[in-house]
Amino acid sequence: MRLLEPVKISYKYLLAAKFRSFLTILGIIIGVASVIVIMAIGQSAQVLIIDQISGVGSNLIGVLPGASDENGPPASVMGIITTTLKYDDLIALTNGRNVPEVSSGAGYVTGTEVASYRGVNLTSSFNGTTAGYLDVENTEVESGRFFIQDEEINMARVAVIGVNVLKDLFNGEDPLGKTVKIKDQNFTVIGVLKKRGSSGFGLSSQDDTVYVPIKTAQKLLLGIDHLGFVRLKVDDASLIPEAIANTKLTLRERHNIDDPANDDFSVRDQASAIETIRKVTDVLRYFLLAIGTISLVVGGVGIMNIMLIAVSQRIREVGLRKAVGARNDDVQAQFLIESVFISLLGGVIGIIIGIAISFLISLVAQFLQYNWPFIISWQSVFVATFVSAVIGIVFGLYPARRAAKISPMEALRYE
Repeated sequence: MRLLEPVKISYKYLLAAKFRSFLTILGIIIGVASVIVIMAIGQSAQVLIIDQISGVGSNLIGVLPGASDENGPPASVMGIITTTLKYDDLIALTNGRNVPEVSSGAGYVTGTEVASYRGVNLTSSFNGTTAGYLDVENTEVESGRFFIQDEEINMARVAVIGVNVLKDLFNGEDPLGKTVKIKDQNFTVIGVLKKRGSSGFGLSSQDDTVYVPIKTAQKLLLGIDHLGFVRLKVDDASLIPEAIANTKLTLRERHNIDDPANDDFSVRDQASAIETIRKVTDVLRYFLLAIGTISLVVGGVGIMNIMLIAVSQRIREVGLRKAVGARNDDVQAQFLIESVFISLLGGVIGIIIGIAISFLISLVAQFLQYNWPFIISWQSVFVATFVSAVIGIVFGLYPARRAAKISPMEALRYE
């Protein structure tokens, strides 16, 4: 009952100054809602990205240009352009002799250009790749065919398109045999890939991409002679360590590297890539979370201000309570409980709003065909509630102690 009475008094004073109380609680509401939304978006985005990478299979090895620390991302991931990985390296890795564990492989270069067909222009990603793409990416064509190695080597001007390119550029018209202009080159459409779904967050979606032979993309569209990256497929996942070792050995021999410390490439298996991405997204998530907590601190300052105002407005009340026997601890507890009550009330409302916003975001993302799960961590709810209570205590302690030090005689003479 001693705890319930201060809560009732707190509720009464909140109702007496509704607008001021709302503005005070608003800071806590925004802060807590931000924490919930950031945690939910971070976890959902992490699941989306990792699922997209895992979707191409767990038996892949990635080879990227540029050296890197074993536990860090390759240089190319950080936006550093490295030109050490060549088409001939891919051939050496997939010839069946140097890396016998590898069953197939694909090289990649990417870019963005305007694709045109009969007056319709579409800004689209294009992917220069090799004939092994279908096998490596575990996908297939919906109609037509994919290009073959001869077309890849001879710089054939043929293209395979995703289903969204079919819809946006051809408006449902059969594209096979039609000519599409990319940059200043004409390409004959020979196939349409099966729908794969959206990826998002900078990951190229197969459905929105035009695929052309890699040498065609290198020479005619990009003006380069290096690869962006290579993917190698190992049929038996248990052989991945041996495949990685042989891949490194082959590239060192080809690049005349005697000391592994001088490697100009990075080799990672899919599990390592997923772990690296998980670490990167965790860092980003917690960084955004730290930014979100700033609004909680701002809300705490607001609570301190309103409690200081409340102390100045209730000096006679404090004096009267002390005159009838209330101790300093009783007065301090009253104002401290009021501060915590205000903070927790804002926290509860913020949690509800945060969950609602997170759910709305997941609905919108799913409507846009992203594999975006609705995830609310009970840990984040607990942390938000706990932090709200702590803020109420920390920012309410000074006004409470100030109220407790009020002299009964001075308070009763106060006008």
